[in-house]
Amino acid sequence: MSKQPNSRSCFVCGRENPTGLNMTFYETAPGEVVAEYTVSEKFQGYPGVVHGGIVASILDEASGRSQMGPDPSRFMYTAQLSIRYRQPVPVGQPLKILGHAGESKGRIAKATGEIFGPDGLLLAQAEAVLVDVPQETLTTIDPAVLGWQVYPDEKEKV
Repeated sequence: MSKQPNSRSCFVCGRENPTGLNMTFYETAPGEVVAEYTVSEKFQGYPGVVHGGIVASILDEASGRSQMGPDPSRFMYTAQLSIRYRQPVPVGQPLKILGHAGESKGRIAKATGEIFGPDGLLLAQAEAVLVDVPQETLTTIDPAVLGWQVYPDEKEKV
């Protein structure tokens, strides 16, 4: 497994975002990412259930990250995200999140995301259409300013 970069401020992966999810993703194979995550109660909709917008955010991130592949500087916008909420996603329980890259042609790519519960049951899934961030926009972005880097795991810190 290869750990993917995080940023400072992103809602899903930002290391310095006090209101964010602070998730970490790992590439397990070309075009496949995984994250293990327990959603806090502060992100619930109905009692004990993760808010649908948070579910969408997690699936959006997993889908997009699957298309980064060996180039962690490939930034993409989500042009379309279709979600199927199959079962309530529980707060406070370990979840497994998967992202799978699909077809990629030029600036447009497809990907899928899935959230599985602690018992392995598929809880939610998404299909995404992604578009590369235009090159002229990328030239104005400094990854160092974004904090875009691989951060050590908590247990790795000394």
